[in-house]
Amino acid sequence: MPRSNRPRRRPSPPRTAREAVDRSEDREDFDPERVLAGFARLESAPDGEWRVRRVTTRSAAKDYTCPGCSRTIPPGTAHLVVWADDHLFGEAAGIAERRHWHTHCWRTRKYRFR
Repeated sequence: MPRSNRPRRRPSPPRTAREAVDRSEDREDFDPERVLAGFARLESAPDGEWRVRRVTTRSAAKDYTCPGCSRTIPPGTAHLVVWADDHLFGEAAGIAERRHWHTHCWRTRKYRFR
């Protein structure tokens, strides 16, 4: 492929402090996975309504035990946090009983009827 012989432009230094702040904001990495990980989606299954939230590898900082396979989810492993949306004692009780699942274990779980 032919080379371009045109000189490359260097970015000019910021003229004002406000312009410097605007440029620093543009440099921050935007990670859509990190943004979406904070939101819980609603899943319907024969065993009830479930709220499911993804935990990214950056956010996974502790050891958890997966209820599907009874194995440890080590820190730095992406997984799911799941809680009952239609808990008998309300939303707060459902959140208090949330569990951390391997993604594969959650997808292939056997439905437990209440």
